[in-house]
Amino acid sequence: MADNYLEKRYEEVFGRDAGHRKVPGRPGLDTLLLHNRSFRGYDKSYVVHRRQLEAMIAVNPKVASSINLQRLRFRPVVQGPEADLVNAHIRMGRGLPELHLPFPGTEPEAFIVVCSTVPENPGIDIDLGISLQSMLLKAVEMGLGGLMIRNFDREPIREGLGLPFEPVCVVAVGKPAEQIELVPVHQGDDLGYYRRDGVHFVPKLTAEDLTL
Repeated sequence: MADNYLEKRYEEVFGRDAGHRKVPGRPGLDTLLLHNRSFRGYDKSYVVHRRQLEAMIAVNPKVASSINLQRLRFRPVVQGPEADLVNAHIRMGRGLPELHLPFPGTEPEAFIVVCSTVPENPGIDIDLGISLQSMLLKAVEMGLGGLMIRNFDREPIREGLGLPFEPVCVVAVGKPAEQIELVPVHQGDDLGYYRRDGVHFVPKLTAEDLTL
């Protein structure tokens, strides 16, 4: 079978431009990516339910895994004592230490704790990046937002949640309560994120600067 058989068959059935068409009523990938920001403040009046976290976890059987070993495991945490435990052992906004983020009253109350069944290694880190981005894109699709947190106390969270494996990341999930704007910059410019008039600005290199 020719390598491009499926591509040709797809074009025969759906048309040559089918792969570029946006499904009516659904956001395209670029829109999801733009809304997938690192939120550090959440609307506590909105309660994230376990089924929403499970929908995020459910993307993982659909994404790539190094050598297909699928060594990540996921522990949902919803509002309550377990969320309070996680909140006590995570740190946000390392780039803005003077703000002591999150601001009181905007703490996340739902999490996915990601664990590895083997010691962390480059393959696990690749799997982790794919998994986190995919889960957070699913969150955006559901009208939520999140934050990948690697600055946390591993042992207290592992012991407090009774995890059988080492936690490698904590994903905060909630209804975002802050405005984030991307700022195009060029190679050599300051890439540190900053806040001004209540808006969180994130410098991003342009595609031209990233292309060799």
